[in-house]
Amino acid sequence: MSVSVRRLAAPVALLASAALLAACTSNTPEETSNTGGGGNAPAAAGSNDETGDTVTIGFSAPAADHGWMAAITSAAEAEAAKYEDIDLKVAEGTNDVNVQISQVETFINDGVDAIVLLPFDGAALTEVAVEAMEAGIPVINVDREFSRPEAARVTVLGDNYGMGRSAGEYICERLGDQGDAVVAEIAGIDNLPLTQDRSQGFADALGECGLEVSNRVAADFTVQGGESATANLLQAAPEIDAIWNHDDDQGVGVMAAIDNAGRDEFFLVGGAGSKNVMEDIKAGDSVVEATVIYPSTQAADGIRLARLLAQGKAMSDLVEVEVPRLVQLHAPVVTADNVDQYLPTAFQS
Repeated sequence: MSVSVRRLAAPVALLASAALLAACTSNTPEETSNTGGGGNAPAAAGSNDETGDTVTIGFSAPAADHGWMAAITSAAEAEAAKYEDIDLKVAEGTNDVNVQISQVETFINDGVDAIVLLPFDGAALTEVAVEAMEAGIPVINVDREFSRPEAARVTVLGDNYGMGRSAGEYICERLGDQGDAVVAEIAGIDNLPLTQDRSQGFADALGECGLEVSNRVAADFTVQGGESATANLLQAAPEIDAIWNHDDDQGVGVMAAIDNAGRDEFFLVGGAGSKNVMEDIKAGDSVVEATVIYPSTQAADGIRLARLLAQGKAMSDLVEVEVPRLVQLHAPVVTADNVDQYLPTAFQS
């Protein structure tokens, strides 16, 4: 099998998992063990993986300036490469919204069959996404939502509120009987809705077991920001019982600040699910005890959905004959008990 992956250029600038959908699109039944005694035979295989008409899919995402975003693009490319009927056009990653708008305009002018778009800024890319939809090109919006629902045929999201809840519920399980426990939070960029959703979920979950956030700082999803914010946090809070860090990429800096301060009286819960954090969890020799998954397979799922839409197919494990409008992925907690299950799809910070 092969896939044509092109790097695009715009006149004004360089233009540049899948686990959830595997059961929904695969035509190969999974091996199952019949332990329920019901004698049910495996469901009939679907035909979605059979080669169909070649479809051209345009893909655009922000610059791969940290591990999670790099994994988003590499996973999308790897997923497309599994299908000989996908011609994938990959625009150069950019954090310039005007360049990204130009990339989408190029896809429209080229008459692609579908567009998978992780916008640097969902609101800023909304109008050009509407333009694509009005041109009859289905848009799969990944991770950062547009400001108008008609801008996308399908939206694939992680669960930011659920991340916060999962982190808070884990800390409640560990500290819920300590009403005076000191819980700290290292957020990402505070003016982003995703950060606000994560913090709200965290606060809601803690409140249900009588805890609250005692100390909170915000970083910027970078190693440098994580180190600086954490140094300030540790200086302000001489005793801490638990920390939730929103992002494992900035967590590299978080851990550097913790090591520099020589602090180890607390445990730390990460966010996103990086390989290095999972390896720390597995080793069990640091303050890192858990991380909450924010899947880096979202764009890979978007590629599969784009192929289905362009070929007029549906998700074969659903009765519904149309691809759903919204796919929201789960935010599970990874601990030493289940880390081996998640390591194969983890990204490197």
